[in-house]
Amino acid sequence: MSQIAINTSQNVNINFTTASVGERILAFFVDMAIKIAYTLVIFYLFFKLLHLDAFLSGLDEWSKGTIIILLLFPTIIYTLVLESLMEGQTFGKKLLKIRVVKIDGYQAGFSDYLMRWFFRLIDVFTNSGVIALITIIVSKNNQRLGDMVAGTAVITLKNKVNISHTILENLKEDYIPTFPTVVSLNDNDIRIIKENFQKAMKIDDRQLMTKLSNKIKDILKLQIDPRDFTERQFIQTIIKDYNFYTGKEV
Repeated sequence: MSQIAINTSQNVNINFTTASVGERILAFFVDMAIKIAYTLVIFYLFFKLLHLDAFLSGLDEWSKGTIIILLLFPTIIYTLVLESLMEGQTFGKKLLKIRVVKIDGYQAGFSDYLMRWFFRLIDVFTNSGVIALITIIVSKNNQRLGDMVAGTAVITLKNKVNISHTILENLKEDYIPTFPTVVSLNDNDIRIIKENFQKAMKIDDRQLMTKLSNKIKDILKLQIDPRDFTERQFIQTIIKDYNFYTGKEV
């Protein structure tokens, strides 16, 4: 696995670890298993229970093919639809904790997912996926052809950094950070901030809370309207934003 530096829309450089070949293959097979299960259910329902085969027997080959394609259409667009709706993830990718992202820092859009989906015909379903495997291994950012064309990469969301759990925060999947400059801090800074914050909360030390809040604002050169954040909310947001930008998860 390699590191990929992505410059966010806030002009903040964040390093991510690209997903391994093994993770991507496992995610692919999970998704394939889901599509096979859907196919089996559909064929059992329409051919065993509803006897669709009797109806098809009276049709020409083009009509038969069209009906079969319509029945299997969800499996065809499975990856495209889910990546578009789940922000770069399918059920397989979500299970393996990997995600498709744009390497230019912007949010991937439907056209990006469409290009990745289209090129699956070449690099995944041609030669049993050998083309995709080779390009992922030899490319700088572990990209298959579809990724190269779309300007995307697949990263891992797993925390592979062995650090003290005292700085970690549970973040919701839809969490939106507020202060991108928080990346100028380091793990030890956040550990000190969180320890003092917890201490102030425990004994209701408002003076310590104010000193801590002012110190953070001074270091990060932030001008905060008191009507937008209380000191407690501000410090909590700083801790969560650091976890978000550094990719540290519980």
